[in-house]
Amino acid sequence: MLETVLSLALFAFVATATPGGATTLATASGVRFGFRRSVPLLAGIAAGLAALAGLAAVGLAAALQAAPALQSIMKVIGTAYLLWLAWKIASSGPPPVGSHDGAAPTSFWGGLLLLWLNPKAWAMALAAATSFAAVASDPAPRAIVLALTFGLAASLSLTAWCLGGSLLARTLRSAGQWRAVNVTLSMLLVASIIPMWMS
Repeated sequence: MLETVLSLALFAFVATATPGGATTLATASGVRFGFRRSVPLLAGIAAGLAALAGLAAVGLAAALQAAPALQSIMKVIGTAYLLWLAWKIASSGPPPVGSHDGAAPTSFWGGLLLLWLNPKAWAMALAAATSFAAVASDPAPRAIVLALTFGLAASLSLTAWCLGGSLLARTLRSAGQWRAVNVTLSMLLVASIIPMWMS
């Protein structure tokens, strides 16, 4: 049992720490808004992933996998949402010194939506629920273990990415440097859409 839980924890950490849409958005938010203002976004992403993992453990992800039309709708909406976020990142300049320019970081609900509209996240949660079914014999305890594990792993990895973005922002001195970082992060977010359409 302990071996299974440790394997699950390692799987969850690797799955949440590797670059993708959520990690790129966390980094971009850290660059633009700092860690403290990005906490609602990070919490939304972590809560979304925890909920997906829990739902996968009780079998709802399998039902989604069996509905190709619903998956296609989610891909289209998810792609549109990520492209909109990428545009927002690319078109933002350096934050004004000493004041806010009216821009706000992505909210808790925006982070939650990011996960819920990503069929790749559903497939990952389903894979975890299938691979680690031995973590508990009943669906309810299994759902709780998976939800807690993925929620904690996402919180830790997204915090690291966001803090990295905050540290990067301290090195940016010119508008050109800010533009280069924003465009790079925007392009990485767009690139994270490709695996969603290849699965």
